[in-house]
Amino acid sequence: MKKILLNLLLISITMSGHSQNKNMELEAFNIIGITTETTNANGQSITDIGKLWQQFEQEQIATKIPNIVSNEVFSVFTDYESDYTGAYRVIIGFKVSDLEEIPEGMVGRSFKAGSYTRFMAKGKVPQSIAQTWQSIWKEDEKQKRRYTADYEVYGPKSQQGERSEVDIYIAVE
Repeated sequence: MKKILLNLLLISITMSGHSQNKNMELEAFNIIGITTETTNANGQSITDIGKLWQQFEQEQIATKIPNIVSNEVFSVFTDYESDYTGAYRVIIGFKVSDLEEIPEGMVGRSFKAGSYTRFMAKGKVPQSIAQTWQSIWKEDEKQKRRYTADYEVYGPKSQQGERSEVDIYIAVE
């Protein structure tokens, strides 16, 4: 019962609509999706991640992933070479109950529970996402980032034009 109440509290914090940064403990999860490696140098990530999103939509990846546990699309940033200035891997996909059946051409990964800071990108996507990441990078040293796995969560509010909201979670110490 205590765990259920804690999860409800985390959900209510996430859904509160406030754009203030919030520190929280998040549970471990599995994801299946498509992936690419990129870097933020010379704007390369904008091109690479844009192509990955196009592939995700054109190939209807959502219809091919088994055991989905949430309708939210996750964009996970992991396998950092160093910090936000180095190479890293992006996975776009869904949370799943297990990794027993990974479709050909996709990857499955497990991510550990941990401490995260939540940021909310508000406004037209993808511009609001880029602006929020710029803010995160400006405060990089203050954040005490772990560079294990950071992620964006695209839920029902992410497709509302100028009123869109996307949560961004960064792993912190």
